[in-house]
Amino acid sequence: MLIPDSSWHANAERERLRRQFGILFPEPMLKERGDGPPSPAGSVASAVAAEEPGIVVARGRQVHLRTFTPEDLDHLARWAVDAALQRMVGSELLQLYRDVYENDPSFFEAVLTDTTQIVLIVMANEGFSQPVGFVRLFNIHQSEGYAGIETVMGDFRAARRGYGVQASRLMGYYGVDTLGLRRLEAKAYEYNALSINTLKRNGFTHEGTLRKATHRDGRYWDIMIFGILRDEIEEQRRKDRYVIPLEGGEGDVIESP
Repeated sequence: MLIPDSSWHANAERERLRRQFGILFPEPMLKERGDGPPSPAGSVASAVAAEEPGIVVARGRQVHLRTFTPEDLDHLARWAVDAALQRMVGSELLQLYRDVYENDPSFFEAVLTDTTQIVLIVMANEGFSQPVGFVRLFNIHQSEGYAGIETVMGDFRAARRGYGVQASRLMGYYGVDTLGLRRLEAKAYEYNALSINTLKRNGFTHEGTLRKATHRDGRYWDIMIFGILRDEIEEQRRKDRYVIPLEGGEGDVIESP
C-alpha cells in the first residue's frame, strides 16, 4: 500500500477546503508552512510551523492562525473541561463538543461543514509547542455582512502575553478582507476584565448589556455586548506596523504595537 507523503496531505487538504468553503479560503490566503521566505517573527517560528498540521491563514508578529485539524480535538477536549476557562469564557463551541458530541471525532466534520462558522487555531510563534487557543467567526451572515467573534486562550500564560489580542485582530482583518464583513459582535461576562480589556484594545465599542443573563457562582451576572464596524477595524489596522507581504501570496504579516 502506498503511503502519501506530507505534500500530498497538504494538497489534499487545500483542495478540500477550497471545495468546501469557496471564497473563504482563496488561493492567496493558503500557503504551506516551511515554503518561501521565513516570517519576520524569526527562524524559530518557521521551524516550529514546519512541524504543524494544517495551513496558515494569517500570520502576526507573536501568533499565527492555522486551519482546524482532527489532531486539535484533543486540545478542545482538554479546554472543554477546564473549569476556570468555562467560567471566564463560556464557549458554546467547547460546550457543544463536550456535552452534545461527548468528544466524538465526528465533531471535526460537523465544524468544517458548518458554513456559518470558521474555526482557526492560534499558534504562538515562539515559546509554545502546542496550540494556545482558538478564534472563530460564528453566526456568519455574509449577505448582511456581520458575524460574531469568539477568542479563547486555552493557555492562560498566552492570554497574559496579549496573544488573544493579536489573534482577534488577525481574525478581524481576515473577516473584512476575505469575507467582506462590515461588522463583528462579541460578548463578555461583566467579571471578565481580561476579555473586556482585549475587546477595548481592539477597538470594540460597548453597545449594550444583557442584564443578569448568566448564572455563575450562585448569582446572576450581566453579559456585555461589544461591536466593531469595518471602518473601525481599518482604523485599528492603520495603527498596526505593517510588514510587506511575503513572496508567494501568504497574505499580510501584521505587526501589532
